[in-house]
Amino acid sequence: MTPQDSSHAKVALVTGAGSGIGRAVALALSKHGYAVVLAGRRLAALETVAAEAGGSCLAVVADVTQEASVDTLFERVRASYGRLDLLFNNAGTGSPSAPIEDVTFEQWRSVVDTNLTGAFLCTRAAFRLMKAQSPRGGRIINNGSISAMSPRPRMVAYTASKHAITGLTKSTALEGRAYDIACGQIDIGNAATALTAPFAQGALQADLSMRPEPTMDLHHVADAVLYMASLPLDANVLEMTVMATKMPFVGRG
Repeated sequence: MTPQDSSHAKVALVTGAGSGIGRAVALALSKHGYAVVLAGRRLAALETVAAEAGGSCLAVVADVTQEASVDTLFERVRASYGRLDLLFNNAGTGSPSAPIEDVTFEQWRSVVDTNLTGAFLCTRAAFRLMKAQSPRGGRIINNGSISAMSPRPRMVAYTASKHAITGLTKSTALEGRAYDIACGQIDIGNAATALTAPFAQGALQADLSMRPEPTMDLHHVADAVLYMASLPLDANVLEMTVMATKMPFVGRG
């Protein structure tokens, strides 16, 4: 199915769709009948996901840290599908584990620009489109982290950005009420991705020891996002935590 003949499908945009959580969620949405716009910085990776999905997918190279790139991305969505029903703000990055005094300005900016500013720019563009489309409204789901509630040591930029995502989620949910725009956040703990693969050997704990941590399959995250997305716009999951059951989070520190 091409963008032009998918006018009756719900339309979703997934940022950071080329790998990890973004890929898993994009594939699940496509499987459940969504037309999915795959956004990311690597075209080859996006096209691979589109081929895996086999449904109506549009791969768009975009850098969420750049205002003009985000505006161009949403114009592609509007021109191709005429509307947007779901935005999954997933694009994110981290920086090497380091004490606060050793974190460089460039590392801080890279994390905050991607994780926070990128989500804001996409949310702003989604509001403009969702308020103007008919029928009006839509849903925004932000990829938070359990670090939005409790930090890991030596991850100041990542932790600060995810705490800020919680503020963005709540502000978006509040402002969206008048326009039938729902916003929620999924806080994920130890989904099995390339970033968490080293946890099998050891992850830094609050007491600065290194201990192995369990992970969970990505399909559990995708299923959770699908549930949040399936609700009518008069119902909303404001915050959801999905985590590996035995990971050291409850009581962390």
